Amino acid sequence: MKKQLLIGGAILLGFVAVAAVLILLRPEPPTRPPQTQAPLVRTAPAEVRSGTLTVEGSGTVRALDEVQLAAEVAGKLVYVNPRLVPGGTVQRGEVLLRIDPADFENAVEQARAAVAQQQVAALEAEEEAAIAQAEYERFSDREARRTLGPYASVDADDYAARILPPDALVEPDGPAEAAAPEAAAAPSRLALREPQLRAARAALERARAQLADAALALDRTVVRAPFTGTVRAESVAPGSYVAPGQSLAEIVASAAAEVVIPLTRDEAALIPTLWAPGGRIEAAVYAGYGGLAYRWEGYVDRAQPVLNPETRTIDVVVRVPDPTRGGRLVSDGPTDGIEGPEIVPPQAPPLLVGEFVRAEIAGATLDRYVAVPRTALRPGDEIWVVRDSVLQIVPVQVVQQADEVAYLFASGIADGDPVVVSDLNVVTDGMRVRLPEAARRSRSAPTEQARLTD
Repeated sequence: MKKQLLIGGAILLGFVAVAAVLILLRPEPPTRPPQTQAPLVRTAPAEVRSGTLTVEGSGTVRALDEVQLAAEVAGKLVYVNPRLVPGGTVQRGEVLLRIDPADFENAVEQARAAVAQQQVAALEAEEEAAIAQAEYERFSDREARRTLGPYASVDADDYAARILPPDALVEPDGPAEAAAPEAAAAPSRLALREPQLRAARAALERARAQLADAALALDRTVVRAPFTGTVRAESVAPGSYVAPGQSLAEIVASAAAEVVIPLTRDEAALIPTLWAPGGRIEAAVYAGYGGLAYRWEGYVDRAQPVLNPETRTIDVVVRVPDPTRGGRLVSDGPTDGIEGPEIVPPQAPPLLVGEFVRAEIAGATLDRYVAVPRTALRPGDEIWVVRDSVLQIVPVQVVQQADEVAYLFASGIADGDPVVVSDLNVVTDGMRVRLPEAARRSRSAPTEQARLTD
């Protein structure tokens, strides 16, 4: 029993000795300086610009003119233009539809016959009125001469004028001096057949109006394109019966397109000649297609002097002439940031109606302003600038905020100064911050290059 206790104690002492040796021979851990607690921030360079300020906005493309074709007369369709299909292009004045004209041609012939008949009736009424007028004048002349003597009223052409009066009836000193004739009474219009003549002429005019209506109805059997445009929809087929007012197709004009850009009052104030009559303000419209950006030239056509009741903004209308000609490629690669094969179509796409686009309008000319990412603008109109790893709070005056860029008036900002675009929980003026390695290398590269040059 004692021997076992001695062996166990020896083993225990051996373990203790080995542990003591290991503790004495262990290496000292390396010491490191305490890490700084300065927060890590992301920055972007500020751009100092001068010249014409660009006022940016967004809107939806709409056609300048848009019409729904409808039938004005009833009938059966005997012709439909092959290009009258959704997506088809039609020219101004081109025949799109024809309605069976047989009934309308017969109506025109009947109206022409009625006009000829009324012309004959009007001619007869004119002759009868002329005869009535001649008879009245002859009667008036005879009545006027009756007061000069018993035989003065006899016409020289009458047979009674050849009968000589008895000598006993002839006064030796000649006929007595006649009394002055009384003023003749005005003739009756009915006696001169004026009502009959007016009725005949009115009937002729009515017949001519009916002929014009019949000719107009015949002309309306042909439906033509009111302007050059693209067919958006159609609902006709040869042989179908159409009624007046029935919608047959929908056409949008392709001569020009419009984009309504809502601007705030401050943004509209950056365009000095917005309300000047006769001024032409240059503008451009940008749209994406296949990951590429295209540009269409345009101009400000008008600004609506009534605030939009929903957005309380001023709607500025940008007009783009000939939007189907295709835009100009302005990007070198995909605009969505996705890496992949770049496929550039040989023909630039048109400006599509209904597409949401971005517009740039030429504004005022400024001597100096600063452009920074919109995420760098902080509440209270200030930005955070990093100089020598120290954060500085700089107050600014906001000129305009676009989708991704903010334009500011700021003093003491140089071109290329890093502005903070990331968020910080607590910010104080003069606090130390850390920049990513890539940002530090990009800022230190010019210094090292200058040192190597020296």
